[in-house]
Amino acid sequence: MTVEERTCTGADGHVVRLRVYRPDRRRNRGAVVQVHGGGFILGDLDATHARNVEIAREVGSVVVSVGYRLSPEWPFPTPVEDVYSGLVWLHDHAGELGIDPALVVLHGVSAGGALATATALLARDRGGPPVRFLFLASPVLDDRLESVSSRRFTDTPALTRRDVEICWSAYLGPVERGTGGVPPLAAPGRSTDLTGLPPTYISAAEFDPLRDEAIDFARSLLVAGVGVEVHLFPGTYHGSLAVRGAAVSERQLAEEIAVLRSVMRGVGSDA
Repeated sequence: MTVEERTCTGADGHVVRLRVYRPDRRRNRGAVVQVHGGGFILGDLDATHARNVEIAREVGSVVVSVGYRLSPEWPFPTPVEDVYSGLVWLHDHAGELGIDPALVVLHGVSAGGALATATALLARDRGGPPVRFLFLASPVLDDRLESVSSRRFTDTPALTRRDVEICWSAYLGPVERGTGGVPPLAAPGRSTDLTGLPPTYISAAEFDPLRDEAIDFARSLLVAGVGVEVHLFPGTYHGSLAVRGAAVSERQLAEEIAVLRSVMRGVGSDA
């Protein structure tokens, strides 16, 4: 495995850190743009380093992790623009990295799911780099928090309703959470036009305040004519993948690799 520290230029000229993983044994010419979680306010390139190594090695693809700027110091739209800049950088360096620019997966975890989805929307609306597939794990998608799960799971492990409220407020900056002023690009669950998005895989945790918005988003994608696969993992909570010894975590991790492998082979990618 070769791991390189690289940079790209953000929309405002800021230098955005990237970490590029190139497995010694390449199985395909695909690439995964990985967007870490952390509620928009936490996380960095080190947070998902170990998993990115696993993905690169087991899928056989290049992985590019984007060190986007965090809120509240850098509220929307800066984090989205940073991730989009990373996607453009990957496209521009496709030849150097030996990838097919038409075989790029946007991979977002938790708050990274909002950023990955928004980046796919930006790429669609700007006529930007193609995105082959969208992989969302326990995504943050809707600031309104009106679902049954967001009201029921107020004190669950790792993530509570209050945590989600704080994260959204930090990310939205001067725009008040839950109001009509929140743009769909910030909270993709609000989007009324999801046409043209790539085929999508969504995983949700049973005891997660974000559970229902992930399922609702999958339904919205289907209505928009977008191929989608959604998997609710029983007995899990937000971030429970960190419990590697649990059988359900092993199944979830194995499914992630299997889905990415199938996309890179060009089969099963219209889920």
